[in-house]
Amino acid sequence: MNFPWRFAFAVGLRYAGRSQRGALVAFISRVSSAGLVLGVALLVLVLSVMDGFERELRERILSLVPHVTIQPLEPVRDWRGLVAAVEAHPEVLAAAPYADVQGLLMHRGKVLPALIHGLDPESEQRISVIGRYTAPGALDKLEGDAAAVLLSKSLADGLEISAGEELVLLVPELNQRGQVVPRSQRVRLAGVFATGTEVDNLLALTSLGLAQRLRGAPDAAQGVRFQVRELFAAPRVRREVEQGLGPRYPGIDWTRTHGNLHEAIRMSRNLVGVLLFLIVAVAAFNVVSTLFLIVKDKEGDIAILRTLGASPASIMLIFVIQGTLIGLVGALAGGAVGALLSLVVTDVVSAVERLFGIQFLQSSVYPVNYLPADLSFANVALVCCVALGMSFAATLYPSWRAARMHPADVLRYE
Repeated sequence: MNFPWRFAFAVGLRYAGRSQRGALVAFISRVSSAGLVLGVALLVLVLSVMDGFERELRERILSLVPHVTIQPLEPVRDWRGLVAAVEAHPEVLAAAPYADVQGLLMHRGKVLPALIHGLDPESEQRISVIGRYTAPGALDKLEGDAAAVLLSKSLADGLEISAGEELVLLVPELNQRGQVVPRSQRVRLAGVFATGTEVDNLLALTSLGLAQRLRGAPDAAQGVRFQVRELFAAPRVRREVEQGLGPRYPGIDWTRTHGNLHEAIRMSRNLVGVLLFLIVAVAAFNVVSTLFLIVKDKEGDIAILRTLGASPASIMLIFVIQGTLIGLVGALAGGAVGALLSLVVTDVVSAVERLFGIQFLQSSVYPVNYLPADLSFANVALVCCVALGMSFAATLYPSWRAARMHPADVLRYE
């Protein structure tokens, strides 16, 4: 008697759906399924979190810092002409002048180091999204030579200063004797910004004119920063712009300033993914022990089917189908749980931080101060397919052993 494939499927489905007679078999089966669900869910969740870090680096951090910075060997008085020359490149979105000064901030006896970034508000908003994190009109208060400053929230909290109060900027300056002496400038806090990234640790924003005076080079910009259309084309565009401007206009792109962070995130994602795939593999191959116990429990049924004419291939197919269905349920359930966790993990972690007054991620250590997640359904499908494939592979040997069983040897002891 030749059993058709659909009969093997029906028997395999019945075996997978009914409770096993032995309590141990039932327990092992549930543990195998639960392990597979947990492994798949964790893998989906961790991949989503790592993708979230990569997204924040790309869309938040790299939208605040320049893709490319041109750093001339001497201060640039005709910075408008330099901006026009840079923007002439077809892959440059926009450019803006800048002047940076390393200094100290003082307020009521508290002193903190800061990078004082001088900018032209109109040009800066074309290359940066810093305006999204400030109060409306706050950047406009930095027009001209206004003695005003915008501080990151971490700096403002450290100085215990509020908007409208005054503070002192201290920057180093060389006197006629070649000695380094401090130069002070009293400014007013025009506002506070919080990007939630590492940018908040040291950044203070001032007008381009004020930064130029603090550098001792009035009316001269330190250089030009610009954004490119394609993020990963920045090194090539930098080289082409340098060639057009000449050797006195070297530059640096984001792959030099933040490339290590990008590579670290990608490497961590790959390593963690491999480790969790191994966990999924262990959970999937628990199906082997489950099927061995089921085969042992079903020896009598197998012998009866064989005496009725079932071929070894049909017996093998029955148990392959049963094990694969266990893997399918575990993979789909794990994918669904992982996707759900990925959608809520950011809000859940934020709620826990507010409830207990703790901060899991500090921007001084991590690129952002919150846990991001970016759910990719392609990742969910990939993880589920891999888990299902592992489960299928794990069914082959126990099913083959079941197919080699001799009915006479079994029925002799029944």
